[in-house]
Amino acid sequence: MAGRAVVVVAALALAACGSAPKKPKGASAGTPVAAAKAGAATAPDCAGASPYAPAREDPSTRGDYTAGGLYKPGVRDSTPDYVPRVECIPEPQVVAEPRSPVGNRSPYVVLGQQYRVLERPHGYVERGTASYYGNKFHGRRTSNQEVYDMYAFTAAHKTLPLPSFARVTNLDNGRSVVVRVNDRGPFHEGRVIDLSYAAAVKLDIVARGTGRVEVQALTPGDAPAAPPAVAAGRAPVPPPASPVDAAASSAPAATAPGTPATPLDQWVQALPPAGTAAAGAIPASGTAAPAAPAASPAPAMAGPMLQVASFSSLDNARRALDRLLAAGIPNARLDDVVAGGRTLWRLRVAATGTDAAELAGRIAGLGFGMPQPVRE
Repeated sequence: MAGRAVVVVAALALAACGSAPKKPKGASAGTPVAAAKAGAATAPDCAGASPYAPAREDPSTRGDYTAGGLYKPGVRDSTPDYVPRVECIPEPQVVAEPRSPVGNRSPYVVLGQQYRVLERPHGYVERGTASYYGNKFHGRRTSNQEVYDMYAFTAAHKTLPLPSFARVTNLDNGRSVVVRVNDRGPFHEGRVIDLSYAAAVKLDIVARGTGRVEVQALTPGDAPAAPPAVAAGRAPVPPPASPVDAAASSAPAATAPGTPATPLDQWVQALPPAGTAAAGAIPASGTAAPAAPAASPAPAMAGPMLQVASFSSLDNARRALDRLLAAGIPNARLDDVVAGGRTLWRLRVAATGTDAAELAGRIAGLGFGMPQPVRE
């Protein structure tokens, strides 16, 4: 995951792994890799509790951290030479827990990027790359001052409250695991969550070091969600029903007044109200997402434009804009246009100074359809 934070800067403790943890050459006590894989096919006689003792703080992992930076960035992470019996490690129960007194400062800054912690996790869903971490952090204090245990199902996240819970699903094989989020990270571009070693084993992303996942926040009482679509091999997972006005025409992607709600409307209406900075990072300049974007045409932005959606409801448009801004996509804006006697709001993003294809993928990963390039 990310580097671990000290008490004063608990929110900044972690720094996402730069690469897959390296497996040490020396032998370790435990279940050998071959034996673990062989036994995974049959249901073992698990005792109902984890076979691994809870991790204790390792004093040697203290220090070596600078506020706003990473923990020992020049030291490579590693993993054990045996695979834990993840089928015997119970997933955490999703319960109501008070916020940790440390680790939830908002906003906070790491490596010059500012992040804002969610007020509430309900409704948060994002797709992207997951990484994991191992021996380097085992026994080190997490951002909320718990002890990182690579044999428990935990995770680091940049914006979910500490602690909170999430279901992480590998989009390439359908495997999923419930994790308890108790740390901050990963702070590498394009990564959405840093998993404990055990969680990475359960999702089968250890060999590659990273995996393509969907992260869905869980709160007590949530009904089980339908599993996300699983891609076969390298094909990208298609996003939910696309809200994109592909031709940049006057036809709205969201519903007009008096018509049945589309999946997009239902999804957007479930987001927190506009102005609450629903998820993710805010622009590095430190300016927060606007609570009420103007309904008048925004100034033109230079460079290529991506159209994300068009709405007949200003409230829905503002909620969608907030989701983009809060996820660290600052060049998003609303334009209003009158067509057929009614006003529509178009949500667009300037791709200036970034790779348009990568930006489009990030937007799609937030639950929107794949945006389309448009001209001013």
